[in-house]
Parts: sequence; structure tokens; C-alpha cells
Amino acid sequence: MTQQQLAKLEPPRFEQGKELLLAGIDARYKCDDKAGIPAQWQRFLSYFGHIPDQVDNVAYGVVHNVDDAGNMEYLCAAQVRDFSRTPPELSTLRIGAQRYAIFKHRDHVSTIGSTLAAIWGRWVPESGYQVADAPTLEVYGPEFDSKTGEGGFEVWVPIKH
Repeated sequence: MTQQQLAKLEPPRFEQGKELLLAGIDARYKCDDKAGIPAQWQRFLSYFGHIPDQVDNVAYGVVHNVDDAGNMEYLCAAQVRDFSRTPPELSTLRIGAQRYAIFKHRDHVSTIGSTLAAIWGRWVPESGYQVADAPTLEVYGPEFDSKTGEGGFEVWVPIKH
């Protein structure tokens, strides 16, 4: 993307995230083809709010197991208290406590690509921070409307202390 296509980022806030236990639908994507993610979210939303031991009304998009070619796994998930009653058709992921740089994305969810490009293409190289080898999170709070894609959400980038 050119500099003009990169989203204008608000300065991030920094937070020490706690351990997360997540349950949801996981899929592997090639670096150049992530078109299946919206349909993955649609499948997950039928579970959201009905997962045993779900903690709150926050959904997570988790980028993890990224390989050297940029291929990745993407998990649509909710936080749970424990995994003991998670339905077998759902995947589980434990994310350790981690420090994050947190960016607000206020526009429609479909424009996430420009925000991610600005984070990875401009903020990370210019910030002086090193990215930790840990999952990156999209955090969709109750203000996010999954039907319209509006309401905003946050991108949590793991950083080294």
C-alpha cells in the first residue's frame, strides 16, 4: 500500500494483558487469500453468547501460528473461564499474559486492511518497539455491531517489554 492508502493511526495505548482462554472457530489462511474470514465470523456468531462458561460479550479475532511465508491461523473466539465444557467442534487457545500496543479502529470493519497496513508498515518500523512472538488480537466489544460492521474495535499488537 502507498502512504496515502494507509490509515491515519491514533497514538496507541499500552496495556499489560492478562492470560486469555479462548474458544471459537479456527481456520488456516494463505498470506494472499484471507477472503474466508467474513464467512468464518458468520459461522462463529451462531455460537457467540451460547458457549458454556463464556466470560463476557467481547469477541476476539486472533492471528496466530504465522509462518515465514505470512500464512496464518485465524480464530474467531470468545473468552471462557475454562475449557472443560467447550463443545468439541470449537477450537481452544490459551494466550499468555502479554504487553500490547492497542490501536483503535473506528471505521467500518471492511477497512481493517488499511489500519493493519499502517500498524505493520509504518508504526512498527518507526516506533522503536519490537513485536513479540505472540498472537495479535482484534477485540470487538459490545459497541461493535456485527450486523452492520460499524461501532469500531481495537487491534492489540504484542510487544516486547
